[in-house]
Amino acid sequence: MAEMGGLTGVERTFPDNDIIVSKTDTAGRITYVNDIFLSIADYTEREVMGKPHNMIRHPDMPRCVFKLLWDTLGTGDEIFAYVVNRAKFGDHYWVLAHVTPTFGANGEILGYHSNRRVPNRQALPTIKELYARLKAEEDRHSDRKAGMAASTAILLGLLKEKGISYGELIYSLENS
Repeated sequence: MAEMGGLTGVERTFPDNDIIVSKTDTAGRITYVNDIFLSIADYTEREVMGKPHNMIRHPDMPRCVFKLLWDTLGTGDEIFAYVVNRAKFGDHYWVLAHVTPTFGANGEILGYHSNRRVPNRQALPTIKELYARLKAEEDRHSDRKAGMAASTAILLGLLKEKGISYGELIYSLENS
């Protein structure tokens, strides 16, 4: 078993009908997780409650995708995204995440709700190639902000070239 935080290269999978659920406050701290989340991520409820949701972020995940996610959520919109997460002892698992803001009575954003399900396995080679390209661009820069700006420009340029939004890209991959 790898030490906490290290990577094993082992991919975890979960049944097609399982849905991983988590909720966070507006700062991204976990306020709720279901048993499927705990099982696949290998954490206990006590270990995750109140912690930053990015505790399960895999280091191969490009930061520009999370920037797009947070920018989208900040406008009050939902987003679908392919995400690779890291389990407690270094295994990883791919999900198709659907993240939505949770609104209060006055329309203010109170937090976020994420449902994650098994992704289209046929789409993963395309996503892995794109994410590797974006992550390599981020890593090429010594300044993290410059790296994220450069990878964001690549992603937005690709979408513009295809004439589609990020949501349309994910939809097309999920339904291919």
